[in-house]
Amino acid sequence: MNILFVGDVFGSAGRHIVREHLSHLIETHSVDLLVINGENSAGGFGITPSLAEEFFDMGAHVITTGNHIWDKREIFEYMTVPADSHERGRRVLRPANYAVGTPGFGFYQGELPSGQSYAVLNLQGRVFMSSCDDPFRKADELLSKITAKVILLDIHAETTSEKCALGWYLDGRVTAVLGTHTHIPTADARVLPGGTAYITDVGMSGPYDSVIGVETELVLNRFLTGMPGKFEAAKGNPKMAAVLIGCDGTTGRAYSIQHLMLGE
Repeated sequence: MNILFVGDVFGSAGRHIVREHLSHLIETHSVDLLVINGENSAGGFGITPSLAEEFFDMGAHVITTGNHIWDKREIFEYMTVPADSHERGRRVLRPANYAVGTPGFGFYQGELPSGQSYAVLNLQGRVFMSSCDDPFRKADELLSKITAKVILLDIHAETTSEKCALGWYLDGRVTAVLGTHTHIPTADARVLPGGTAYITDVGMSGPYDSVIGVETELVLNRFLTGMPGKFEAAKGNPKMAAVLIGCDGTTGRAYSIQHLMLGE
């Protein structure tokens, strides 16, 4: 079984570069399961229902997010669907360790046309991030409910140590632990001893002539003066960052992970 995970899609530049490469990647690598982190796809801040629909039309099975999930209010109602629904809105995830009563859901368990079951989990880190529940214990809680063998986790977190620790904690219990949020790809893609594919950060699918997606001059002005200002998504040098994971569908154990970085 082949899984393609696309890192944080940032703004229009990110959407365009993903659209440019996605169909070819799916065909070339016989991708069975496609997951996209789309939390910054709406101008760099949040996601809208129409953009979620665009990703689903591209072939995404599940969309993961992170701390910017509530930046566009129109996503609230789109994600408020019954727990047992397979509607598209149910397949847009927010971090599972948010407060009880928060709109939406933090994991999705589904089945591919082949009959292969799978699950996707979304968690947020706590170090240097806004307050949320313990991602380690929340992962334990979710795994106790999931029957699928193929399980992919998007851990949206700031520090490398927290993501790395979660990878080791879940080694052998999930197919992949994939870090997002910092927008900078890391060079540590590997399969851990227990059969869990891991990378600290997949990286951003967006404009790399920027400061993590934002126009460089706007960020420099913030650092140099300390004055607030409106951030705008950059557009230069877009690249698509993703990982391709090979796994055994019957056991859920990964046997390969490859990082991809594709330009125009």
